[in-house]
Amino acid sequence: MLLALLLAIGCVAGTVRAIGQEPIIAFQNGKDVFKLADRNTAPGVIVLDGNDWPGVIRAASDLAVDFGRVTGMNFTKELVNSTNPHDEFPVHGNNKGVIIAGTIGKSRLIDSLVQQGKINVDKTRGKWEAFQSEYVHNPVPGVPSALVVSGSDKRGVIYGLYDISEQIGVSPWYWFADVAPAKHSEIYALKKKKVQGPPSVKYRGMFINDEQPALTNWINENYPPAKYGPGFNAHFYSRVYELLLRLRANYLWPAMWNNAFYADDPRNGETADEYGIVMGTSHTEPMARATNEQALFMEGPWSWDTNEKNITQFFKEGVERAKNFDTLWTEGMRGFGDEASETLTAESLGSVVRVQQKILSEVLNTTDLSTIPQVWCLYKEVGQYFEQGLRVPDDITLLWADDNWGNIQRLPVGNETERSAGAGVYYHFDYVGEPRDYKWINTISLQKTWEQMHLAYERQAKQIWIVNIGDLKGLELPLNHFFDLGYDTLKWASPDSTLQWLTQWAAREFGEKVSKEVADIMARYGMYAARRKYELVDPNTYNVINYNEADNVLNEWKALADDAQKIYKGLDASVQPSFFELVLHPCLAGATVINIHITAAKNKLYASQRRTSANTLAEQALKLFKDDYALAQRYHELLDGKWNHIMDQTHLGYNYWQQPMRNVLPPLAYTQILEESLAGSMGVSVEGSNASIPGDDQWHSLSSNTLALPPLDPYGPSSRWIEVYSRGTQDFTFTVSPHDSWVKATPSTGKVSASGNNTDVRVQLSVDWSKVPAGSHMASINVTIASEDYGNTGMPTVQLPVNNTSVPADFHGFVESDATVSIEAEHATRNTTTDDASYAVIPGYGRTLSGVTLLPVTVETQQPPSSPRLEYDMYLFSNVSNIKATVYLGPSLNTDHSRPLKYAIAFNDDEPQVVQFVPTTPMGTLPSAWNGVVSDAVWTNTTKHVVKAGGNKNTLKLWAIEPGVVFQKVVVDLGGVRPSYLGPPESKIV
Repeated sequence: MLLALLLAIGCVAGTVRAIGQEPIIAFQNGKDVFKLADRNTAPGVIVLDGNDWPGVIRAASDLAVDFGRVTGMNFTKELVNSTNPHDEFPVHGNNKGVIIAGTIGKSRLIDSLVQQGKINVDKTRGKWEAFQSEYVHNPVPGVPSALVVSGSDKRGVIYGLYDISEQIGVSPWYWFADVAPAKHSEIYALKKKKVQGPPSVKYRGMFINDEQPALTNWINENYPPAKYGPGFNAHFYSRVYELLLRLRANYLWPAMWNNAFYADDPRNGETADEYGIVMGTSHTEPMARATNEQALFMEGPWSWDTNEKNITQFFKEGVERAKNFDTLWTEGMRGFGDEASETLTAESLGSVVRVQQKILSEVLNTTDLSTIPQVWCLYKEVGQYFEQGLRVPDDITLLWADDNWGNIQRLPVGNETERSAGAGVYYHFDYVGEPRDYKWINTISLQKTWEQMHLAYERQAKQIWIVNIGDLKGLELPLNHFFDLGYDTLKWASPDSTLQWLTQWAAREFGEKVSKEVADIMARYGMYAARRKYELVDPNTYNVINYNEADNVLNEWKALADDAQKIYKGLDASVQPSFFELVLHPCLAGATVINIHITAAKNKLYASQRRTSANTLAEQALKLFKDDYALAQRYHELLDGKWNHIMDQTHLGYNYWQQPMRNVLPPLAYTQILEESLAGSMGVSVEGSNASIPGDDQWHSLSSNTLALPPLDPYGPSSRWIEVYSRGTQDFTFTVSPHDSWVKATPSTGKVSASGNNTDVRVQLSVDWSKVPAGSHMASINVTIASEDYGNTGMPTVQLPVNNTSVPADFHGFVESDATVSIEAEHATRNTTTDDASYAVIPGYGRTLSGVTLLPVTVETQQPPSSPRLEYDMYLFSNVSNIKATVYLGPSLNTDHSRPLKYAIAFNDDEPQVVQFVPTTPMGTLPSAWNGVVSDAVWTNTTKHVVKAGGNKNTLKLWAIEPGVVFQKVVVDLGGVRPSYLGPPESKIV
């Protein structure tokens, strides 16, 4: 279904490879283009003012090389230093492609073009990180045409230059993900003017964190040790700075577990400033000082109440060291090492910030602190101080945090939106902490990121967006998406924009030919991986007996891996490394881990049933364990070992929140296959039960020797299954004999071997509905063995409930089956709206299909029953009036405690029941159910209702009372719902 949506949406024009960007480049000659590059003629030239920003000149060098990556011939770079730049313009009267680039007010070339009326920069001058790229006829004598890139500031020009790089075919990930540049013999610029205004979010950054073992081990292999820790030096960070700028980002919190950014390598800060990166430090490291510097350079404990003097000096030295660099100063204070302080209070924190602001004023020589970028991250316990009355000066940006699991805890309310320094969000794609670390590979739902960051932007948290990116590698996709959302939020304002974005991303990285298929793969991957972090998955996650859940999940993963493998094999060899890193590896690795846990779960079940095949499954699990290791090694050996160690992160065998020191398989069981079962060689089990017959076990008593299947009816599964298997040392032939002629067994007979590949046979039981009498019946099925040897027991029998039900011809809606109605929220029978609000589908959101949410997110609290609602018609057969309805919702939190997340629910004309499914908790604390909610990636809430029973139409009604509520699924239980992770599959709609 996702692929169908992608095909309907379409993607960018075939000549454009820059995600979400207005095109300025073409690869074919035409009426409204002019040539920039041709591999058969002289190389083009990029001309700049030699006095422009170093970062601009450096980015121009990158662009010059990028042309070579695409055409085989680098551009040259020429610097003009004359006071009259036209006098020494290095290109006259030839056929070279010419690009002129510079900063308004800093480049005499650009200013001269403005003064002559050749370009008009009124739409960009004085704005933040804005640029324009335009065709200019005869910009200087002897040059017939040029592409002129002018920026309002240094990053504006840099983004304009890298925009060209991306559009000609050089991905921002050409180095960090080894994306092969596109190849073109000719490159043309469009004869047009493109104006790119300020980004939607002012500071867009990432935090390299939790960087052990993978990234640190990789660093240790590739860079010499830094002065005080692993080699996170300027050579490494230069790669990071370039990546950030190519991704149109501007802000960095550096790695800090065992490092001190400024002290480890003095060039770290200098190089960041040269490139044009705004540096910061994490929420627990104020005033440009790393945590590790406290032990190195500070006297006394990290305790404000006993060591204020030394801490103040420590702060001052940090500002002195970084004062000449572009810095967003982190303020506030926490306890040592990312912990809550035992002594800080709201009052003492206020004192800390006053001292910090005084230091900034003195060292930076200004009395106007509103000109100094400052941020205070209200992370974890710090939020409690804010709620207790701590008042933060308006010239400090309030950085609200998520719960470390992608659920924002607070956004601006009331007059907080009027703060001069605004607000921002600290978000997580990686975390170390309870309930479990997640730091192996990508488990991020892009749709959820869209939903949360769209909410943040509309609620005016748009001064800073920064995301914890862990090791960086493995999280390339969600990082790119996050930055694109921050750069141009309105471009991606539609709830279905994630699918559009994925298609454009895939086209850029792997070519348009496979873009829709790759986008579909990664959309599916994002849903499957986000259902539960790999580190939390265990053999008990997916149910191996109910709803075929474990098999269905495993089949989804296998199909995903097969689809990715098929595309990989068809790609050019130059494209395969990046496809492996970005697509194939996560699909294969994810499928392997899920397979390990499901295989271990089946092994446990089969061993409890004393199946011979339990041993085969144990061996399969061991093989999968080796496959998991082999995949990491394949990554490490890629491209002559370029990324050796980057997959060192352990991910199997968690016992508590912290990472295991070594991967460990789930427990496995072996059956003694040299002996016969006391109940004979044959075993029988049925769908929906752990039990086995003949004989008894903890789920089944010996007296009946009978097992019951879940019921069959015309509106549920087309068949139910039983399994016949070996529990002994003898081969045997079995026969499945239904008592009723309208029950069919496929196969009805078969041979089971005591060893080898034929130890288990699944038999499907179906019915011919045209021959089944109306009403409810219990069909009996005998399972016999030719030898009639059932050990110390008798012949096993299976009972199959059969309900031949029917709905009226004029009914349209969901139909009860197995005493259950399961509904995907997207499939509303009716969707009512008002002038102020309506429901929108977020395709791919959640665990099974999609999410449905209320838009716009700034709408006021809704008042059921007159507010917009979702209605679901259903036909119920059971003679049960008292039922339960469980609503599955997105795992969001209350971002405005005066407006907690609520929904209302009712059947038919009943009064709506209002449900506050997210409890109100003090800022800095989390609801008691939070561990389970983030582990399961869903809130669930169950209400009781009275319905019209015994063959009647009923209508379920849902209302979102607050924006931020995201409905995923509803399950109506008439007594038939069985345990599962994802809930029953969706019921049939007629």
